[in-house]
Amino acid sequence: MVHRGRPWSLPLEDRVLLVTAYWRTNLTLRQLAPLFGIAKSTAGRVINHLGPLLALRSRERFAKNTVFIVDGTLVPTRDHTIAERSKNYRYSTNHQVVIDADTRLVVVVGWPLAGNRNDCKAWEESGAKAAVGNTLTIADGGYPGTGLVIPHRRKSGQTELPAWKEEHNKSHKQVRARVEHVFARMKTWKILRDCRLKGDGVHHAMLGIARLHNLALAG
Repeated sequence: MVHRGRPWSLPLEDRVLLVTAYWRTNLTLRQLAPLFGIAKSTAGRVINHLGPLLALRSRERFAKNTVFIVDGTLVPTRDHTIAERSKNYRYSTNHQVVIDADTRLVVVVGWPLAGNRNDCKAWEESGAKAAVGNTLTIADGGYPGTGLVIPHRRKSGQTELPAWKEEHNKSHKQVRARVEHVFARMKTWKILRDCRLKGDGVHHAMLGIARLHNLALAG
């Protein structure tokens, strides 16, 4: 005999709405629960159960000639067991986000690391590098020695770059800006401005918001 356990007090569509409302508004559970006519503890269970199920699933294969863009973004996180003070002087987590340069869809979100971890190390340690594989990926100057396509730099004693390198850097910057536009859209979800979730919660929120970003972009 299969025991299904205690049924949810809200139908599935309302539970999904609750999770997305929590991510969008960053209301406390004490504020959010009465809007759905449930207890604070029930709202917490819904978020912890359904949040991971809404997460973006990383693809394992990519089309030939695909070009990716990667950059790290900091999410202020109150769980100090996974966060550290970063350059914004707040306890944060570093999230490596990879997007398709053509479609601007998020394809990979790396595992969150402490906010004081530089992007060069976070690229590999977050699992983003392994997820991307050999796909051509461009990044900013904070990823030297990673094999990614980064801007040209002046060598020691060199006062300026050759004109062709300056032109390449200009084009590189214009394309790379697309990932910043994605970050701006994702951070309209207020939970990414001050995340109160503990443990893997910030990772699930990033993955869920990335998936919702892709759904909105794809129409």
